[in-house]
Amino acid sequence: MMANLQLAVKSEYFDAMIRGEKTEEYRLCNDYWNKRIMFREYDRLIITKGYPKRDDSSRRIDVPYDGYEVKTITHPHFGDKPVKVFAIKVNISTEYQSAQHKVKNVQSD
Repeated sequence: MMANLQLAVKSEYFDAMIRGEKTEEYRLCNDYWNKRIMFREYDRLIITKGYPKRDDSSRRIDVPYDGYEVKTITHPHFGDKPVKVFAIKVNISTEYQSAQHKVKNVQSD
């Protein structure tokens, strides 16, 4: 049984992933994330909008884990200096996007 890498993100980032506009999630290269990301094999990448209840699939993205690249970026979240990050690949298929969209429409009726 392989492990899942689970990451909680803000709703604006989650929604951008669902729309296919955000294809990477960044985590700082520090001891905490080094232990979780480097030299680890994961089966699935699970991204949650905040910390949803276990059965709330509308706030959960579940895709095959596709690895990461180490990049240097400047991002307001990490301050104004360039930092080294794990850029974790978020590959959401178009079928997934339309399925999620259907879920949203059903809920809003």
